[in-house]
Amino acid sequence: MSFLTSITLFIRLFVAPPDSNSISYTPSYNLKEDVITVQSLITKEKMNFVYNKQVYDLRCDTMPNVIFWRKIMHLDKDSALLNRPENRHILHTVHCYKWDTLCVAKKNAIKDSLRYMHCLMDSARILMTTGKSFFYNFEKASANFDRGITDFIANGVDPWYAQTILMIESPNKLQKSNVGAYGSFQLMKDVARLFGLKVNKQVDERSDFDRSAYAASSLIKKICIPKTRDLLDSLGIKDYKENDLWFRLLVMHCYHAGAGNVKKALFSFRPTRGDIHLIYTLWYTQTKQFKSASQNYSQLVLAALLEVNDKFGLGTNQKQSLIKQIIEAPIPYKHN
Repeated sequence: MSFLTSITLFIRLFVAPPDSNSISYTPSYNLKEDVITVQSLITKEKMNFVYNKQVYDLRCDTMPNVIFWRKIMHLDKDSALLNRPENRHILHTVHCYKWDTLCVAKKNAIKDSLRYMHCLMDSARILMTTGKSFFYNFEKASANFDRGITDFIANGVDPWYAQTILMIESPNKLQKSNVGAYGSFQLMKDVARLFGLKVNKQVDERSDFDRSAYAASSLIKKICIPKTRDLLDSLGIKDYKENDLWFRLLVMHCYHAGAGNVKKALFSFRPTRGDIHLIYTLWYTQTKQFKSASQNYSQLVLAALLEVNDKFGLGTNQKQSLIKQIIEAPIPYKHN
């Protein structure tokens, strides 16, 4: 989880230490509807998987930003796409090594020619985004889906969040982010400690999958979801369902950027309805602590959802009859 540094201050200032007796939370997911059984991409054995049809019903797969990030997820790291940040329209593909050998004047000349070719203003920004196929190893990430789903359900948390976090936070290997987040669920030190994990010079339980899953699910349950409810209440947005895709994406924004930063972004345009368009507007909303990485976060979530669905044969190219054949009763869970 690529938390901004301010999450530590946010937790200390606005969140009391978790108390299971004082927190009321009712899981909003339906195991029979949300969790299906599929064949593992690696072992070929049956495993649990969270399938979300709303991503197609809302036509998220047609959004230019989502399509762009799916291309990035397939692109090798030695290539990059020159694109417009406003709509992620791809202008040109370049080889990173060759691009790095060019002087600044030559790079600017190429960008000027692209502006001319695409009838853009001279001041139009052009970004260079490198390929991330090495990072988004969904086959490897999927090996932990079943275990993550089980851990989140055991803690009374919507398993959609477990699978989604595993898709985008550290899908290729256990690694530490540039801000210090670590583990399969990319937890910051203070967040891990808040939920009982040991993190010191000798031990770092963020590397323990189940302990890390417990802390991540507790963060979702005790902070992210309640704070998301508070945000919507303060905007006068009522009558929403917590298993709606847009609500889940908003919770993920709080998981990534912190609820305080998401609140400032939302209050900069003050939405009056809770729907997917609220999320789309966030993509183009920038505040002091809600910038590019935060704007892109739910775009990456949607792109990853679509990519993983395709790998399991659940994409739009598959017939509904095939989906019905795959869907079975969830594997029984053993609760401690």
